Amino acid sequence: MKTINIIKIVPVLALAFAACKKPENQTGPNAGGGVKSGTENPLAASACGATKADAENITIFPADNAWHQDVSKAAVDPYCTKIIAQFATSPVHPDFGSGKIDGATFGFPFAVVCGSQPKVRVKYRANAIDGNFGDESDSGPFPIPLTAPVEQSGDGHVIVVDKDNDMLYELYNANVKGDHWEASSGAKFNLNSNALRPDGWTSADAAGLPIFAGLVRYDEVLKGVINHAIRFTLPKADILSNSHILPARHGVPASGKVHAALPFGARLRLKAGFNISGYPPHIQTILTAFKKYGIILADVGSAMFISGSQDDRWNNNELNQLKKLKGSDFEVIRFN
Repeated sequence: MKTINIIKIVPVLALAFAACKKPENQTGPNAGGGVKSGTENPLAASACGATKADAENITIFPADNAWHQDVSKAAVDPYCTKIIAQFATSPVHPDFGSGKIDGATFGFPFAVVCGSQPKVRVKYRANAIDGNFGDESDSGPFPIPLTAPVEQSGDGHVIVVDKDNDMLYELYNANVKGDHWEASSGAKFNLNSNALRPDGWTSADAAGLPIFAGLVRYDEVLKGVINHAIRFTLPKADILSNSHILPARHGVPASGKVHAALPFGARLRLKAGFNISGYPPHIQTILTAFKKYGIILADVGSAMFISGSQDDRWNNNELNQLKKLKGSDFEVIRFN
């Protein structure tokens, strides 16, 4: 897929990110695509006992990576007012939590494996959901267990962190078929590197960004600190067509107007004067990250939907406090 009309921006430290081409607000038949129960196949599961919490004990990209860039003092875009006006009344929506909606879990599940995890073949293919973007994907095999959780309420993403080798693996529109995975696209990222994917390449996220790096994750909120920007979505009407800025590497067709829409990779920042003192401690942690690191536009979707991990430990009533915020509470970090 070719990328055109790339908007220039003052260089920021960037990293390789994962990109998917999902249709807007798509739900698909990928729910539960992984193996559901134990199996004697050694490729099915890791026996090392790794847990989600282990992912918070390794480096998720270097400290000088774009995901960790402090934008609290960054300049506001000259067209901020016009851009924000397009979604000013849209409430922030935590697109993650515990339990199920309409029978499906919501948010991005992920698994953590050890360095001994056997690697599994990945076949890139088209299906009824989306096309084959193998020419912009990293070739396998990947150490993704056949029992790895598949995103149920979205686009069939699969995310695995190798805690020993500091590697991240992500698939889009994925399902298990026999002894291997099939997907529309996939990417791997060295978590100790700032290396970018080739310009114009997708992966498992529409902007060419790694999904995992931008998720609100339960165990980091439990620690009281989020040290990275957070992934969010907007409708196509608010996105500049086939455009991206660093650290994004890929754009998609959209219908946003110049000076009234955002390219992939653009950031919003919660206004410094927004009072967070009345919110629960866990929500204050998220709001503090909104102010310091901002939120990065990474995919097409509903307006102001914030991405996080699927985790049954979340308190959904607490997360719903985020819905008190609206687009008008944010400002655009300068990219024009």
